Amino acid sequence: MISNDTKRSILRWIHIIITIPILGYIYGPASEVQEYAGFVRFVCVPVIVLSGLWMYSGAFFAIAGVAALLGAYRLYGYGAAVLTTVALFIARKIWLVIRERYSIGKK
Repeated sequence: MISNDTKRSILRWIHIIITIPILGYIYGPASEVQEYAGFVRFVCVPVIVLSGLWMYSGAFFAIAGVAALLGAYRLYGYGAAVLTTVALFIARKIWLVIRERYSIGKK
């Protein structure tokens, strides 16, 4: 099995490398940006969110976060996608607090 250090290093490099097209999207000429806007929105951003959430909170929340992000963006737009991601972070924090309280109560 792959060690946690190796997994984290791989995810970190994926996170860094996939950021390069986003920089081109932000700083590129407006006439050329529209050609790869879909690639940046629907491939690069979800991969960055997936790798970032995976490093931060694990695989379950990473996959749930990307699914919620893409679904909310596709159905309701950018604002809803950001709010969905914030709601996921709040739900994760609540889950961690409840889990910790439950483990303290069992001792």
